[in-house]
Amino acid sequence: MRGMSQLPPRPAVRPYRPADRAALFDICVRTAENGGDSRQTYPDHELLPNIFAAPYAALEPDLAFVLDDGGRAVGYVLATADTPAFVRRFRDEWLPTLADRYPPLTGEPATPGEVMLHLMHTPERMLLPELADYPAHLHIDLLPSHQRAGHGRELMHTLLAALAARGVPRVHLGMVTANTAARAFYDRLGFHPIAVPDPGPLTYLGRRTAG
Repeated sequence: MRGMSQLPPRPAVRPYRPADRAALFDICVRTAENGGDSRQTYPDHELLPNIFAAPYAALEPDLAFVLDDGGRAVGYVLATADTPAFVRRFRDEWLPTLADRYPPLTGEPATPGEVMLHLMHTPERMLLPELADYPAHLHIDLLPSHQRAGHGRELMHTLLAALAARGVPRVHLGMVTANTAARAFYDRLGFHPIAVPDPGPLTYLGRRTAG
């Protein structure tokens, strides 16, 4: 029994806190390359988090949850309840905080980083008519050390319950089609494909928040 008391605490889901910001950035860059480490592809390690993680935590902190291993966040799920409203706030409130560091491109993107910079400056890309019945959207990432242990499911169920409590009926996500492990995870959680013309490298999935 004495030995059992020395076991590390089981990671637990809790609401995001501002002190988690550095961990949020780290998780994002270490999982952004088809689920793997993106730091070689994107030398600026704050670029991707400033598109796909930080704005959600800043603009809708009530829909931001992390997996805490007892010392720091090792995973997260982030969402907006209203994609059109989020797009407006991203442009009006978030982009101005990044304008000096990340000015818009003056030509066509030529590197992976420039492709992401283009995405940063075109938040309206999230407004697809086929997704209108799925007003919320989400991002979920877990460090490899904490994958395949049920933590992703726990994070997702926490978020779905929070969305359902706010009366949001459905949620969607866009995932890189090549990330087959992520697709298997979403399939197990009851997500289904949403047909979107010319989706590029992405597959769009959705489900009801309840049930």
